[in-house]
Amino acid sequence: MAAPIEFLRFMKRTNILLLLALLIPSATALINGLYCGTEICYDVLGVTREATKSEIARAYRQLARKYHPDRFRVGDPALADETPESAHQKFLLVATAYETLKDEDSRKDYDYMLDHPEEYYSHYYAYYSRRLAPKVDVRIVILVTVCAISVFQYYSWWSSYNEAINYLSTVPKYRIQATELAKQQGLLNRTKEKGKNRRSKEEIREEEEEIIRDIIKNKIDIKGGYQKPNVLDILLCKIILFPYYFCTYVVWYASWIYRFTICREEYGEQEKLYLIRRNMKMSQAQFDSLEDLQKETFLERQLWIRENYEVYKEEQEEEMKVKMAVDPRWKRYRRWMKNEGPGRLTFIDD
Repeated sequence: MAAPIEFLRFMKRTNILLLLALLIPSATALINGLYCGTEICYDVLGVTREATKSEIARAYRQLARKYHPDRFRVGDPALADETPESAHQKFLLVATAYETLKDEDSRKDYDYMLDHPEEYYSHYYAYYSRRLAPKVDVRIVILVTVCAISVFQYYSWWSSYNEAINYLSTVPKYRIQATELAKQQGLLNRTKEKGKNRRSKEEIREEEEEIIRDIIKNKIDIKGGYQKPNVLDILLCKIILFPYYFCTYVVWYASWIYRFTICREEYGEQEKLYLIRRNMKMSQAQFDSLEDLQKETFLERQLWIRENYEVYKEEQEEEMKVKMAVDPRWKRYRRWMKNEGPGRLTFIDD
């Protein structure tokens, strides 16, 4: 008899819990800290869940005027039971309810929380992902960032180019050539100025320097990292022209496979230089900065053939070891590393 009695008691407690669960209002299923907290936003504004946007906005304006801190007056019959603090809190709650319900996506998430109160974690994620989402369009941020990088890149290239020109104008080899060209063009053979048009020696020297720099700019093709800037090389233009570059590369690669793999054509000079650059793992700018005589040496050594390049690489490494062995600066460095280098640091006593 004891077992049936215990079973009946268990069923009775279960029925009581189910009844209490059915009688619990929906507000107790709300999460404190999300949206309107334990209050239902619809109840805060005094509207139903079927209310339109205009009805929600109208209810918000009425309550905002009623509880706004600037409109609150002690002794107002409509706010007899309110204090300035409580009115301010209600105003904040009304504003929160309106911010939640005026946006369609936010209202949809809130309605889902009311209908599915047991999915706590998904509600937290939906709420904070919307709160912490950037207010500015990500595409605009990316565009502004790319433009800023491109401007900085272009300015840096011009700065490097001007530094290279200033350096070349001090090298005797290029300076003498530029001076001879300037004299041939009559830019430095002007008659002496007299009267009011007469200039100081400093002004004449500055003008001559500017003439030499202009000739070096126009006559000398600087390659590599100090070459003259090109707008098409900046990041923004490369992104815009990426489809064109990609299609060009695909066509070039297909042509390469067809010509030299299928048809077995012999490499031309440009193709040999490309293979040499690829073997050396150099960028186009780095390879262009090499002297023409050095490139001719590469072609004579047939370095586009991998085996020849490996032999050349070993020779260069051995030559570098010999130079470092006899270089007095390298000897001083090794002596310093041995006697005073890392592991031999000491502290001076105070």
